[in-house]
Amino acid sequence: MAIRPLLQKKITTILNHHQKKDKTLFSSPSIISNNNPLLFSSSQSSISTCFRQLAFSSTAFSRQHQRQRQRQQEQPPPNHQILHRFPHRFRSSVSLPDTLAQKIGKSFRRPGAPSKARVYADANVIRPKDYWDYESLTVQWGEQDDYMVVKKVGRGKYSEVFEGMHCTDNEKCVIKILKPVKKKKIKREIKILQNLCGGPNIVKLLDIVRDQQSKTPSLIFEYVKNTDFKVLYPTLSDFDTRYYIYELLKALDYCHSQGIMHRDVKPHNVMIDHEQRKLRLIDWGLAEFYHPGKEYNVRVASRYFKGPELLVDLQDYDYSLDLWSLGCMFAGMIFRKEPFFYGHDNYDQLVKIAKVLGTDDLNAYLNKYRIELDPHLAALVGRHSRKPWSKFTNADNQHLAVPEAVDFLDKLLRYDHLERPTAKEAMINDSMIEWCIL
Repeated sequence: MAIRPLLQKKITTILNHHQKKDKTLFSSPSIISNNNPLLFSSSQSSISTCFRQLAFSSTAFSRQHQRQRQRQQEQPPPNHQILHRFPHRFRSSVSLPDTLAQKIGKSFRRPGAPSKARVYADANVIRPKDYWDYESLTVQWGEQDDYMVVKKVGRGKYSEVFEGMHCTDNEKCVIKILKPVKKKKIKREIKILQNLCGGPNIVKLLDIVRDQQSKTPSLIFEYVKNTDFKVLYPTLSDFDTRYYIYELLKALDYCHSQGIMHRDVKPHNVMIDHEQRKLRLIDWGLAEFYHPGKEYNVRVASRYFKGPELLVDLQDYDYSLDLWSLGCMFAGMIFRKEPFFYGHDNYDQLVKIAKVLGTDDLNAYLNKYRIELDPHLAALVGRHSRKPWSKFTNADNQHLAVPEAVDFLDKLLRYDHLERPTAKEAMINDSMIEWCIL
């Protein structure tokens, strides 16, 4: 630890050097590692290399995003989009574009069928404005130099994530260094984490720090010794699956009761320390406060876990979106099929859902909420009968896909978001009591 001041001085020097080139440069908290010999090297170039791995400019990030969008636009349409798969009645009016996504417009919704959450609809109405008005939040910044980066553990669209350590007590933590986004999005995540602090199975926000030169914010969280879900899930017993689903429902019911939708429930955002049987729901970057009647962005959640409401552009959705995502996650667990709905894009995602749940219920859902799909999307979806859940059961998963579990899944994966159980109902309904209560 005696060499830390020397390292800090060199990193500060490097940061100052790069700041002259790019004022929006990313920085990290103080860097040290017992696992990475580069960080103990006295060579300035080695330290510079390590720093560059942690820090990059917002300009470079923007260029990368532009290149990614350009590549997506240049990709040919997947096989499922070819014209001969369209229903016959659409063939005369639909021509195959270079990319079908360029042809498909938003769904149209006629007025007269508003949607409102069945529970906790007024959770924010009854609270003072400063509870949910995150744009007025004044952030109290901690000391960045109190934390050290140990190693990188992940990255996402909006952040880089590192295992870290508190300098004073050597307590492990997780450091989430945010990429360039609008200030109000950062404030929203911070406000939501502060409001949910202490809730069951909600990851705990420990501190908020910011680099003084680049103004790059970092969120400091409690550490969870997570096992990658692709490794963990195949080893889980029926008993384990019951336990963790129930623990996740606790977290969801709590955040919903506080007027907050997570909007990104998926295995990647559920940390599990299997040895301690500890679960934490993380990544609240897409979470939002629920206000009845408000129209929300449908470009949330990860593709494989997007609810039908998002895929048909129903904007006044609510907490029930999280229950669909939970259902997708649960289906992947009990059928050993991850992801369960494997769409190649958002349009194909709706197709994959329709091929399992059928189009009769989809059409009933669309009619109820007065939604008209774009003709190209309607043609792509086609007509499908509902598949029985038994079609997904085999010798490898039959010990997990027991009747009570399948019945519980059937209640979660409903087109109509108002027909899905709430998180609290899911914990106490008959199927859950039989299958899940320990």
